[in-house]
Amino acid sequence: MRLAIVEDDDEVGDALVEVLTDQGFLAERMRRGADLLIGHRRCDAVILDLGLPDGDGLQVLRQLREVSSVPVVILTARDDERTVVRGLRGGADDYLVKPPRIAELVARLETVTRRAAVAAAGPEATVIITGDVRIDLEMRQVEVGGEPVTLTQKEFELVEALAERPGSAVSRELLMDRIWGDAFMAVSRSLDVHISTLRAKLGRPGLITTIRGFGYRWGQ
Repeated sequence: MRLAIVEDDDEVGDALVEVLTDQGFLAERMRRGADLLIGHRRCDAVILDLGLPDGDGLQVLRQLREVSSVPVVILTARDDERTVVRGLRGGADDYLVKPPRIAELVARLETVTRRAAVAAAGPEATVIITGDVRIDLEMRQVEVGGEPVTLTQKEFELVEALAERPGSAVSRELLMDRIWGDAFMAVSRSLDVHISTLRAKLGRPGLITTIRGFGYRWGQ
């Protein structure tokens, strides 16, 4: 996999290139946002720092999304909730805070690139499997460990909206707009209650992860 590492700090950038090359990536170091905007076609995924010498990484991300859907994992020292939310809403596929755990970074890179490959391959599958959870979108059925789970219409629609983007952060606004038809705060509490009920019915801790200040993620 061809990987662009956009990082102006030489110590951090060189260390990432070395360790990710050892993991089998073809890692290319870029020091500026402009380098990425010019050379993004050479890469299959991007690790993007936000503190760049020629501009803020969030602005670089917005510019990149105007011309490319290449998977992007933000890797930065900024861990405040507002920046995390802005990064995800701005088009990042994932967000990690420095220093990263290399195994987790590799796993997240594999997840975002696999998801991009599935999207590029064509129509989405009608059956989604996560661990021992099987979702038949056409039959509108869910099984856990081979046993059927009875869901209400809205509960299934929530599962569908989350599971069709495995590993991706899905905003509360998108979920509320899709399930209830309007992203008003009046139904915000309804979303929380439905998510809580879903977790209890599915009985798989960690399957639906809360992303504070943003929304939810299905799977890892």
